[in-house]
Amino acid sequence: MRVVVIGATGHIGGYLVPRLVASGHDVVAISRHGQPRYREHASWSQVTNQILDRDEEEAAGTFGAHVADFEADAVIDLTCFEVTSAGQLLEALRGRNAHLVHCGSIWVYGPSTVVPTTEDAVRRPFGHYGEAKAAIEDLLLAEAGPGGVPSTILHPGHIVGPGWSPLNPAGHFELSVFERLAAGEAIVLPNLGLETVHHVHADDVAQAFVLAIERRAVAAGESFHVTSDRAISLRGYAEAVAGFFAQPSRLSFMGWDSWRETVTADAAEMTWDHIAHSPSMCIDKAKRLLGYAPRYTSLEAVRESLSWLINAGKLKAKLKEGP
Repeated sequence: MRVVVIGATGHIGGYLVPRLVASGHDVVAISRHGQPRYREHASWSQVTNQILDRDEEEAAGTFGAHVADFEADAVIDLTCFEVTSAGQLLEALRGRNAHLVHCGSIWVYGPSTVVPTTEDAVRRPFGHYGEAKAAIEDLLLAEAGPGGVPSTILHPGHIVGPGWSPLNPAGHFELSVFERLAAGEAIVLPNLGLETVHHVHADDVAQAFVLAIERRAVAAGESFHVTSDRAISLRGYAEAVAGFFAQPSRLSFMGWDSWRETVTADAAEMTWDHIAHSPSMCIDKAKRLLGYAPRYTSLEAVRESLSWLINAGKLKAKLKEGP
């Protein structure tokens, strides 16, 4: 198939493009600059690289038409965050029989109520990002029937892997939390540390996109969760990370209103976003219909990120050897 990947040089694209090439597909890689690529690979020499600035093209009303001109069998959209963007691409693809696969987010559900959360769960998204992603999904699936554009939505969790700083056990991105755990120092977690996060390796997300386009008959008109097998609590996450560095976990807990005063405003906002969602997703549907089989657990994916951070000199620590 001819496959257009929008946002090809990013985190998911760095794994997706090589997978598509290895599967024998003709790949058109669209990005704003072409370089730098998130992940270098020999397969980049085998793709058609196309530079398009999405913001500028959409402002001119030409982005969707330029994508449609490639006459692709499938279009994978990794950089759509607004309903207007989705609508422009949808209009351009109508009548062309191209399969549109959109990168959604587990944030479309809002706070988890019944866990693990399945795709048919009640949704109460909050915040612009989650609300916009939910609206995009509604638009695409409403158009996925006869006469419309066959569309599929994949919902990744917290994406991690080499080149990426993972969400830490306190629910934000400051590397000091990992450094303290690596040094065997005490850390304080909000509440009882029982809220959950749900990581996924970028290569597992890429796997799901390839499966979706190759199983169009069952994927079109559907949404799927794309995460690791299981979520993990902040407490369990902190204990496991301490173990990565052969350290005991020294954890204490503090109510939210007091805890938020111990971190920066940005960190508190980020943590609240994650613990208010506390995602724990079910991937049975993706396994059953797509054949999705994540290679990495949440903690294995995080460990790869930590190894990269250490090798890149961004994190001063040493991982324990062996399992």
